Amino acid sequence: MGNHLTSRFPSVCRNTLNEVNTGKMERPLEATRMENNTSSCFLMERKTHVKTNRKEIMLAKLRKSCSCTPQKLKNFLMNFFPVLQWLPKYRCKEYIWGDIMSGLVIGIILVPQAIAYSLLAGLKPIYSLYTSFFANIIYFLMGTSRHVSVGIFSLISLMVGQVVDRELLLAGFDLNDDAPPASGDGSLQNDNLSNTTAFNLTIAGINAECGKECYAIGIATALTFMAGVYQVLMGIFRLGFVSMYLSESVLDGFATGASLTILTAQVKYLIGIKIPRSQGHGMLVITWINIFRNISQANLCDVITSAICIVVLVTAKELGDRYKHKLKFPLPTELVVIVVATLVSHYGKLNEVYASSVSGAIPTGFIPPKAPEFNLMLRVALDALPLAIVSFVFTVSLSEMFAKKYAYTIRANQEMFAVGFCNIIPSFFHSFATSAALAKTLVKTSTGCQTQISGVISAMVVLLVLLFLAPLFYSLQKCVLACIIIVSLRGALRKFRDVPARYCVNKVDTLVWVVTTSASALVSTEIGLLVGIVFSMLCIIVRTQRPRTALLAQIQDTGFYEDDSEYENLSTVPKVKIFRFEAPLYYANRNYFLKSLYRLTNLDPNLEAARRKKYEKKEKQHLKKGNHRTANGLGIGETTLQLVPKQIDFQALVVDCSSISFLDTTGVNTLKEILKDYKNLNISVLLACCNPSVIDSLKRGGYFGKDFGCMQEMLFYSIHNAVLFAKDQKLPADFTGVIHSIGLNLS
Repeated sequence: MGNHLTSRFPSVCRNTLNEVNTGKMERPLEATRMENNTSSCFLMERKTHVKTNRKEIMLAKLRKSCSCTPQKLKNFLMNFFPVLQWLPKYRCKEYIWGDIMSGLVIGIILVPQAIAYSLLAGLKPIYSLYTSFFANIIYFLMGTSRHVSVGIFSLISLMVGQVVDRELLLAGFDLNDDAPPASGDGSLQNDNLSNTTAFNLTIAGINAECGKECYAIGIATALTFMAGVYQVLMGIFRLGFVSMYLSESVLDGFATGASLTILTAQVKYLIGIKIPRSQGHGMLVITWINIFRNISQANLCDVITSAICIVVLVTAKELGDRYKHKLKFPLPTELVVIVVATLVSHYGKLNEVYASSVSGAIPTGFIPPKAPEFNLMLRVALDALPLAIVSFVFTVSLSEMFAKKYAYTIRANQEMFAVGFCNIIPSFFHSFATSAALAKTLVKTSTGCQTQISGVISAMVVLLVLLFLAPLFYSLQKCVLACIIIVSLRGALRKFRDVPARYCVNKVDTLVWVVTTSASALVSTEIGLLVGIVFSMLCIIVRTQRPRTALLAQIQDTGFYEDDSEYENLSTVPKVKIFRFEAPLYYANRNYFLKSLYRLTNLDPNLEAARRKKYEKKEKQHLKKGNHRTANGLGIGETTLQLVPKQIDFQALVVDCSSISFLDTTGVNTLKEILKDYKNLNISVLLACCNPSVIDSLKRGGYFGKDFGCMQEMLFYSIHNAVLFAKDQKLPADFTGVIHSIGLNLS
């Protein structure tokens, strides 16, 4: 136990403690005795804690970090690039086939998802493919998780798209100015100049469509670069603890609310109508209003295509989930749907005949790298912060989840560096923000993934599309991509079914989920995340402001005590009240502590003291006048019953401090206040089960007096020790001590 715990001591123990208090011993010893055995006493020697000089420690660490030796450089490289540690130990025969299989499957899934999520980001499909390629390569070099799949993620794409749309509107572009499909040959020869043209806010002298596309990817890369810088800085300063403020309820609520926003944004592609993109707060409601206003303009071809695709995708997903234990790898349903839909659209000329919106030309090859624009970084610096936090939290959460499942460890700080550079470096290559994705990670593990070699295989599949196959997706309908996005949201939208079960487990967490979901969907994703964090913290504060309080009673024939209102057959302790406060005692809950104590004990010492002073004053006035009748017309012999209230049926108050984790200055002063107030009524206040930090706070606050001489009669190892001590106290017969304390002479 702690180093200050005391009980009611026999004389030898008290003499030992007195020697401690007079400085005869080098270290403070503290004595306690066990339950009823008054002769059993043992001493506990307090450990000496050497005070450290933080300045010297920081200087020593700084000197050590600034020194450079070959061994230190080697260790730095090995830690910064974990691939150098595990790749030489790679078990080729054991791992290679699982990595190849999972890499191919993820690559096949990644291509249609990357093209689809470009709709969320408000960018051309080629940029999503770039993002998927570079993210997998960089995470292979720097990541510590063996299983997570890093790349395009729907929530991150949505957050990027909202910033891109806002900046395009501010720059004067029309978000609904859909360019006709280019008739290019699928190479970068005709498109290279337009994508690398320098853009500016005035857009003077530049083709409007070219300027719009270049400005959009410029905003996205600047946003991505800033998010990566934030993540690297968080890694340098070891600020990973920020993720602790994103509880499971907040993350689930954020994902569900963002999923509703994503679904809403894709409905117009499902039915083939053209409505203005809503921006700002209330986007979900405004978009649905516009959808119903323009529902008559729906494209029948897109509606039929969407219905068929959703039925096929959902059916395949449900069958895959039901028979996943029999399948060696999941069916690439998205790829099959995209291939068939592209062939039908191309040979059926759906764009020319039915005006169905298609993806258009996707160029092959790579655009020359370009540094993000500094001026644009300043515009999106604030937007990049929630993006950086969400990206990091999802990546680390998934990494820790699968590391625990497969019995290995990750380094959260290195994960922050990895995801940071997965944003910084690709931003020079026309890519946007990335994160780990749960669905693709689950597919990786189910198909035999062992290491991040599978990520390299997936990157090679994407590279194959980038170099040769991208033009084949020219006739792919946008409604098909919208179907893929919506079906991928099944997991997040199913959270609504879990609300009753969540409510049964914890009502407060359910409320946090509802508030975060509502704010993310009805206001905006960034505001929703902020609201969720703040509301979650407020719930914690409210819990500590109004914690559970109880009066305890004794479990029969034992030395244990429990809540009298929760359990039956408990025995109340005569003349002793045992009060439990289940929270830290600090400035925010001081008043609640006092109110609960007074309510449960049915005694407010301040009111009782005031009442007694009032009666004392009246009795003195009558005695001076020679009147032997009291102010109430009672005789002197009846005064006792009038002055000593019936509710004071205890002579000791035991405060169970086992749930009080800390005290601040207000908390110490509160305990000192009740000690003084109850002492005025001849009621002892005893503290039980205090932890060492609480005891130290009480000592520093002067609760035990200057020399701690009364400590052994105020502090107890257990509730039972305190109760036994209280029973041993002698109260003057008929409370005459209380009567004398108010100055009445009954003789």
